[in-house]
Amino acid sequence: MVELKRVSGKAAIRALERLGFVQTRQRGSHVVLKKMPEGIVGCAVPLHRELAVGTLRGILKQAGVSPEDFVANLS
Repeated sequence: MVELKRVSGKAAIRALERLGFVQTRQRGSHVVLKKMPEGIVGCAVPLHRELAVGTLRGILKQAGVSPEDFVANLS
């Protein structure tokens, strides 16, 4: 099990985009991403300076992405 660390909302969005997600819309400080071409799987990421580990874990669960895949695409 990979230990998640605190990352910014922008870094989380970049990593999810590398995994095939596309920004579909934004309302305030929350960006909604969907997995293309399916478009069924989606998640909302707040644009905060630091995301709490629990919040990040919830985003990954909603998106159906494993923490290992996410950490591998952070750089």
